[in-house]
Amino acid sequence: MSTVLWHFSMSLDGFVDGLEPGMAWLGDVTGQPGVEEAYSSQLGAVLGGRKGHDAYPDMMPYGDWEGPVFILTHHPEGARPQEHVTFLSCDVEEALQIAIDAAGGKNVEVHSADIGRQLLERGLIDRIDLHIAPVLLGDGVRLYDNPGGAPIRLNNLIGDDPHREVDLRYAPVRP
Repeated sequence: MSTVLWHFSMSLDGFVDGLEPGMAWLGDVTGQPGVEEAYSSQLGAVLGGRKGHDAYPDMMPYGDWEGPVFILTHHPEGARPQEHVTFLSCDVEEALQIAIDAAGGKNVEVHSADIGRQLLERGLIDRIDLHIAPVLLGDGVRLYDNPGGAPIRLNNLIGDDPHREVDLRYAPVRP
């Protein structure tokens, strides 16, 4: 059975994309050894949004990974056809079900802040996996942006206390 992951690298202040073109803010960030291989081996399909896809049309989630990518959009017309990419214009739940069916029992990764928010609010996200980059962006696309919305409580899946906060310790880089 597929697990639906909302999966991002994120700045310490909660942004999954900055203002400058590309993902330059991640340029000098080092990931945990083997993390890409671990995720790609379990990945069956990706669900993303048109805005992110248009900004990064050639970015695949993990190097050589090849599999179905579904881009949810209100305007599929004018989308540049690409191998492995299907543009969908439907409800977010229907788009997720299409991705789950295509994933063949492997994970579906949601690579869109807005789509992730909608699925989370409908109870359709199984797990949120974040890689916190040692940078403060100050602006950009927030992982979860829902002003005035009710808080969504989460369980910490690492360790034995699901309510335990996570401790991080950073120092500013000085010139």
